[in-house]
Amino acid sequence: MSEPLKVMVVDDHPMWRDAVARDLAAAGMTVVATAGDGPQAVRRARAARPDVLVLDLNLPGLPGVAVCGQLVAERPELRVLVLSASGEHADVLEAVKSGATGYLVKSASTEELLAAVRATAAGDPVFTPGLAGLVLGEYRRLAARPAPPAAGKDDTPRLTARETEVLRLVAKGLTYKQIAERLVISHRTVQNHVQNTLGKLQLHNRVELVRYAMEQGLDDA
Repeated sequence: MSEPLKVMVVDDHPMWRDAVARDLAAAGMTVVATAGDGPQAVRRARAARPDVLVLDLNLPGLPGVAVCGQLVAERPELRVLVLSASGEHADVLEAVKSGATGYLVKSASTEELLAAVRATAAGDPVFTPGLAGLVLGEYRRLAARPAPPAAGKDDTPRLTARETEVLRLVAKGLTYKQIAERLVISHRTVQNHVQNTLGKLQLHNRVELVRYAMEQGLDDA
């Protein structure tokens, strides 16, 4: 049997934080830590090393996007699900740019939250209905801008044929599960290909990966 999913909950409202932690624990997940402010979240996440960080944006001491950006930069394999009262487009885009895998508003049901945490852990982007199109539009806008040259890199990284194929499907917006089904490989193999590609390209998250793929024209291949 696989180990329980390790989750950390960050929110500055104790009752809400405790309720979310209870729901996750009741669903069989292991809540390895909780935190009520930004600096505390960074410290405890470094120590607890959760698989998924359920993160509010409005935090004292350090905003949620800064917490997300800092922790994902240190551990690119960390998955972050933002759980926020705000559905403002600017907040969603800032969260995604900082490295969040998904974004859910707090009006979501417990069942939606649990499904979102599991999908986020698998590396699949999860968004409150109506926000996914906004994020894809931002991917395309970023891809239209010229990327700054990478310092100290003279040759283009070489991806394998399979890594390129997975990258093309990521750019088309397919989830890891859909990619696995399309290519008849395991979900874990898809994740490994994505992690290898991120490492070769010196990228940090799915936003940067999709931008690179679009710049290479792989979303139209």
